[in-house]
Amino acid sequence: MSSLAAAPAPDPQLQDFGTDPWWLIGGKVLAIFVFLVVTVLMTMWIERRVIGRMQLRVGPNRAGPFGLLQGLADGVKLALKEDIVPRQVDKIVFVLAPVMAAVPAFISFIIIPFGPTVSVLGHQTALQGTDLPVAVLLVLAMSSMAIYGIVLAGWSSMSPYSLLGGLRSSAQMISYEIAMGLSFVAVFMFAGSMSTSEIVAAQHDKWFVVLLAPSFVVYVITMMGESNRIPFDLPEGEGELVGGFHTEYSSLKFAMFFLAEYINLATLSALATTMFLGGWRAPAPISTVWAGANSGWWPVLWFLIKIFLFIFFFIWLRGTLPRVRYDQLMKLGWKVLMPFSLGWILLVATIRALRNDGYEMRQLFIAAAVVAAIVLVATVIWEMARGREDDKEIVPGATPGPRTDPAAGGFPVPPMDAPHYHGRAREPVRPATIETPSEEVTSGTH
Repeated sequence: MSSLAAAPAPDPQLQDFGTDPWWLIGGKVLAIFVFLVVTVLMTMWIERRVIGRMQLRVGPNRAGPFGLLQGLADGVKLALKEDIVPRQVDKIVFVLAPVMAAVPAFISFIIIPFGPTVSVLGHQTALQGTDLPVAVLLVLAMSSMAIYGIVLAGWSSMSPYSLLGGLRSSAQMISYEIAMGLSFVAVFMFAGSMSTSEIVAAQHDKWFVVLLAPSFVVYVITMMGESNRIPFDLPEGEGELVGGFHTEYSSLKFAMFFLAEYINLATLSALATTMFLGGWRAPAPISTVWAGANSGWWPVLWFLIKIFLFIFFFIWLRGTLPRVRYDQLMKLGWKVLMPFSLGWILLVATIRALRNDGYEMRQLFIAAAVVAAIVLVATVIWEMARGREDDKEIVPGATPGPRTDPAAGGFPVPPMDAPHYHGRAREPVRPATIETPSEEVTSGTH
């Protein structure tokens, strides 16, 4: 990647943003909106075709050539379906919840860089909506705002399944968002900024996926938890919660949740590309041979290829892995990812401090990254093994252990209708009977 410095177009700087004319700013916003909508339609088609091939099915092949218009047909179908609103819901919150989930997903993409500085109708502008000194924190803030939409959707639906799905989603997103934020700290240390354009510029010679491999592994795991997709789709578990937080939604309201999920998929993929894979920069074999690979409009192609490779990775996991249990999901987030991320940050900070003092730390840093990755994998395997030991198989006919109080741990378990409960005799509950009129009364009425 040594030829990247010879690119004729300069990298965008933070002070370059905010000087574009109004029509150019509006054009960028419209282009990002259209890109996200088209990406959602393409992702739906790719997902159905890929999973269909994995499961030895054809996939969509009726709506348009090769089924390319299947996503558009689904959108029309959702728009024409009856919009059912349950009778006892809080209607204002019920209607606003899908909006609160979809709007932050659109806003997050405004700080993603698509390419370097280019000329648009005679104006030099960066292929990026805007940039901020704390641009990455904007994405984390928007993902936190989207949690309100999901929680309020579950609460306002007046359904136990929706409420449980909303609570699961909020706990899952909060726990995994903390680990995701910690995985970015090492990137901030190396880039010296939270600006997305400057983070991409800091990867001109070597991508952070090489220097910060453990942070990349943690981010990949957490972005699966943030996306609410298999194997971490517990808030929408069909076998447990029917549909989760959007059980009571239909028509366009359900479509907005659907849209928010797939836009979040594209945002997480774009953020991974920007933070760890050099952003819009071409990979080493191309950039070393072709000096103009990172100038003009070509970087948009490299950026889109990286995004869709990540989206394919999401689809591949959905068609491969089963759904995990909720306690395993939370244990991975709180007991594995967060402690590991804190230890990794301390290690990176120590190495950076020694490097600033003049020590040559490249080999030590690579060795530390390898050791940290091995420790992370070993910790995950150990936690999974402990989980299997806790789930002992129930053998029919085996002698049961001592009876314990189900409410001893502080959980509000209702009383069981059994003859023996808490070790004392109890009268079994008999079904209620309906008294019939006596013969004297009935005979007098005829």
